[in-house]
Amino acid sequence: MRRRTLPAAAGMAMAVITASAATMLATASEHPALAATLTDNWYASAPYLMPVSNNPPDPTVVMSATGQKAFQLAFILAPNGGGCSPTWDGTKPVSSDTAVAGVISRIRGAGGDVSVSVGGYGGTKLGQTCGSAAATAAAYQQVISKYSLRAIDFDLEEPEYENSAAIANELGAAKTLQANNPGLFVSVTMPGTAAGTGWFGTQLLDQARSIGLGPNNFSIMPFDGGFNGGSSQVSALEGFHGLLMTHMGWDSNTAYTHMGFSGMNGKSDVSEIFTTNDFQTVYDYAVGHHMGRFTFWSVNRDRPCVGTSDNGVCSNISQNPWDFTRFSTRWANASPPNLPPPTTKPPGPCSAPEWVSTNVYVKDNQVSHNKHTWTAKWWTQNEEPGRADVWADNGPC
Repeated sequence: MRRRTLPAAAGMAMAVITASAATMLATASEHPALAATLTDNWYASAPYLMPVSNNPPDPTVVMSATGQKAFQLAFILAPNGGGCSPTWDGTKPVSSDTAVAGVISRIRGAGGDVSVSVGGYGGTKLGQTCGSAAATAAAYQQVISKYSLRAIDFDLEEPEYENSAAIANELGAAKTLQANNPGLFVSVTMPGTAAGTGWFGTQLLDQARSIGLGPNNFSIMPFDGGFNGGSSQVSALEGFHGLLMTHMGWDSNTAYTHMGFSGMNGKSDVSEIFTTNDFQTVYDYAVGHHMGRFTFWSVNRDRPCVGTSDNGVCSNISQNPWDFTRFSTRWANASPPNLPPPTTKPPGPCSAPEWVSTNVYVKDNQVSHNKHTWTAKWWTQNEEPGRADVWADNGPC
């Protein structure tokens, strides 16, 4: 998720929130009874909320106005100076946090709960600085234990998204956290393209399958990529559905029920416009196909602009406060029953012969290359699978 931080405004807003929560600043780990028992539908509907930046609204006010019960708090990053310890926005150590713990206590006190998102757009990610998947998992386990979390989101974006070692750390950590925290709702969020997701996205899916990771949900962000309204986003989601079948080896129903939409309300970073009508279009598709997640960036922006046009704190379109959050509430109430994470087995060995650059291949010839099976669409020689349109990708092997 792209974002801008506003330290001064954030500090003022947090002072208001934490002052009103002065008697509730105990951490969730000290008071695990505060953790609400919500269904996975709510964690899958949780819209993103920056609790310490971008002039955060009081979440209990949003809850009262919309009926929403869960929020996706963003973002956990590596320290700006380096290291493998979790921080909020790269500056506020989780280990000594009381401010976000107070926000969580308020949400839980009002009958809701939170998921926490790691990564996002900008900053240094723990997958980049921790030396292994095990170390990355240990850092995130601190966050889960600190706040007694029942859900976590891996928002994997640039530049980490293009770093295979960092992505291996993140996905390996996700698998470890699933094993060590039974019932933990795990979502993986990645950039979207008109085809569903791009080359790095398909590599991410292949990596997940290769280690046997089956999260509750894979979501794409169909914005900041030349999208034009809800219909273009639905088209991208349908493309992503096909990619999940191909790269994860899932049937159609499993792919739909474990895929998600993560949109952007109002004016995007590249001046695309997404109105409530666009959200309605995607909502209808999501409900009609029994999708597994419906969220957006962000609650901080889910209000009209008053005295500012700052895209980090308001939507820059005509709307009422919390219009987009109401879609999250509707989706949580309309979505199908809880579904377990799909069982994903690593693919077996590649059976097709390895591609050889000097060989001649004709239509329907199959080869193996870079742990994928490829089928030739027509005559070819010296055109590498994955880099030439002549080869159709049949998925990992």
